[in-house]
Amino acid sequence: MNKYIWGLIFVCYSFSGWGQSRQDEKIVADAAEQLRYLVEYTEQLVQDSIRVSPRTMEKGELQLVRRGDWTSGFYPGVLWQMFALTKDKWWKDWAKTATARIEGEKDNGRTHDMGFKVYNSFGKGYQLTDDSHYRDVIIHAAKTLSSRFNPTVGCIRSWDHNTDKWQFPVIIDNMLNLELLFATTKLTGDSTYYRIAVSHADKTLENHFRPDGGSYHVVDYEPQTGEVKHRHTHQGHAHESTWARGQAWAIYGFTMCYRETGEERFLKKALALFSWLSERLPEDGVAYWDFDAPTIPNKPRDASAAAVMASALYELDDLVPHKPALRELADRIMTSLTEDYRNKKGTNRGFLLAHSTGSKPHDSEVDVPLIYADYYYLEALLRKNGKL
Repeated sequence: MNKYIWGLIFVCYSFSGWGQSRQDEKIVADAAEQLRYLVEYTEQLVQDSIRVSPRTMEKGELQLVRRGDWTSGFYPGVLWQMFALTKDKWWKDWAKTATARIEGEKDNGRTHDMGFKVYNSFGKGYQLTDDSHYRDVIIHAAKTLSSRFNPTVGCIRSWDHNTDKWQFPVIIDNMLNLELLFATTKLTGDSTYYRIAVSHADKTLENHFRPDGGSYHVVDYEPQTGEVKHRHTHQGHAHESTWARGQAWAIYGFTMCYRETGEERFLKKALALFSWLSERLPEDGVAYWDFDAPTIPNKPRDASAAAVMASALYELDDLVPHKPALRELADRIMTSLTEDYRNKKGTNRGFLLAHSTGSKPHDSEVDVPLIYADYYYLEALLRKNGKL
C-alpha cells in the first residue's frame, strides 16, 4: 500500500475522531443551556421552601422534593458533572449550594438510599474538589448506612415500609449504594465497609436472578435465619417479570463491584447481563419500562433505565479489553437518547431527557422527565469521553 493511501486513511480516521469529539461538545453545550434553565427555575422555587431538589414534571410544573427523598442527591450530582464536563466555575458554585442543602441526610438511618443521596452529591464533589468536609460527610454517611446491615442475612435492609408484605426486603436498586461503602474503605483504611458491600453483592448475586438471567426487584428475607421468604416486584409488571430499571441497576452495580474488588464472579455477572440486554433491547436500545410488559410495543419506554445501562456499559468497556460490542451497544443507546429522547431547549423546565418511567404499576411518573435520567446520561457522556 503506497504512502498516499496510508495518509488518506490516517486523515479519514483523524477526521472521524475529531467529528465525534465536536459532536459531544455540541451535546454538552446544549445541555449547559438547558440545565441553566433548570437551575434558574429551581432557585425560584427553593426560596423559603423545605423542598430542595427537582425530581420531575407533573401537570406542566416542576416538582421539587425534600432532602429525604431518594432522588435528592441527583440534582447536585448533575451540577457537579456539568462542572466536570465544562470546568465552568458557575456549575461548581451551584453544585456546592445544592450539595449543602442535603447534608443532613448523612444521619438518616431510616433509608438505604445513602449512596444515591450522599455519594452522588458529596462523592462527586469530593472527586472534583478534594474538599475534606465532603470526605467527612461521606464517611459519616457510610457509618449510618452500615447500621442497616444484618450479618445473618448478609445484606443491607432496603425499606422499612409495607411490613404487611415483607420482613427484610432487599431491592436490586440497593446495589448502587455499595459504592459509598467501597469509597469509605479507601478513605479510611477500615475494611468493615468493604466486607459489608461484598457480602451484600454476593447475596444479591445468589438470590436476585432467575435462571433466564432476569432480575427480581424485591427479595424478602427472614431476618433471624437469613432464609429467602419471597421474591416480589414493587415497580415491575409482575413478580416474574424483569423490570427494566432493575436490570439496569444490576449491570451497573456488578460492573462497579468488579471495578472495586477485581473479583471475577462480579465481572461474569456483569457480562451475562450485557448478553441478556443485547438479546432483548429494542432496536434503538431504549428499554420499555418492563421487558415482559404485555402489549409491547404499545408501552412506555424508560429513558432513565437506558441512561443507567449506557453508563454501566461504557465503564464495563473500560474494564474489559477486546470486547467492542460493549461500547457499540452503549453508543447505540446514547445516540438514541440524544437524537430522540432529549427535550427541546427551553422546554420541560430544563430537564435534559424525556420519556422516563418511574413506577408504572402505581401510575406514577409515567412518560416524564426524571432527574436521575439526566444524571446517568451525563455520567455516560463523561465515561464515553474518558473523563470519569
